[in-house]
Amino acid sequence: MSDDKAAAEVDVTKEWRATQGQKASAKRLRIFAALAWIVAIGTEIAGVVLLRQHKFDQGNLPLLIGLLVVIAVFAIGGSLMWKAANKHDPASRADTARFFFQNQLGAIITVIAFLPLLVLIFMDKDMDPKNKKIAGGIGVVLALAATLIGVDFNPASVEQYTEDMNKCAAEIKSGQPTKDCSPEVAEQAKAIAQDSATVAEATKSATNPNGLDVVYWIAPENGAKKAATPHVFHICDGVSPLRGKTVNKGSVTQAYSENATRITKQIPMEQKQCGFAAAEPDKAASQPAA
Repeated sequence: MSDDKAAAEVDVTKEWRATQGQKASAKRLRIFAALAWIVAIGTEIAGVVLLRQHKFDQGNLPLLIGLLVVIAVFAIGGSLMWKAANKHDPASRADTARFFFQNQLGAIITVIAFLPLLVLIFMDKDMDPKNKKIAGGIGVVLALAATLIGVDFNPASVEQYTEDMNKCAAEIKSGQPTKDCSPEVAEQAKAIAQDSATVAEATKSATNPNGLDVVYWIAPENGAKKAATPHVFHICDGVSPLRGKTVNKGSVTQAYSENATRITKQIPMEQKQCGFAAAEPDKAASQPAA
């Protein structure tokens, strides 16, 4: 019950990694988010300067409210784009600090964009009290709304995408509805399912007409649980690349978990070496004797 059951429940394959396309989309969105936040903070600085110049002492309330609205609009826009970027290229929960700051940066920037200006508004002794109350109240509401929008209450993570990718791959392999195949994980899941299907096709025999889900790979170095660099997995342990090596055996899933994530490119040759496909007859033997 023990190890086999635990492995089946966890079903860990290779760790999810963003594709080049996902990284490019995330980078683009983060640049736009940064530009939006620069506008928000720049507007805040303009408001601070105008306050210092006493531009709002007896009037210009619409201008001050307008500045607060601009800060909110660009802070929210930046937060939404940053969140979208994190969906394409999330952080790992294992890196606690980075995971927190990457996912809550929108809320942090929003506080920075609002707080100094709001503090100065409430501390301004020269501003008309009525205008101060109106501007301060509107500013607080906008700041709270923008900050809440900036908070990511359910952030994506590498670990979550890895789990979803494994579920998606299992659904593809079994022909079930692919309810876990979100756009973020589908591409990698298809690759895992394809590798499993390729191995099954290559290992078909009279005794196993549906093929096998058993592959062989070089064991991780120095007894580690996972190889430092990606290894190739093979369809039996008698193939040339594995001779004289310490070899591990298991399912495609287990191979991936140890960073054996590349299927051999020599399947026809390995089929002959492993006895899954009959070798072609020797042409010389088939020729008539002279």
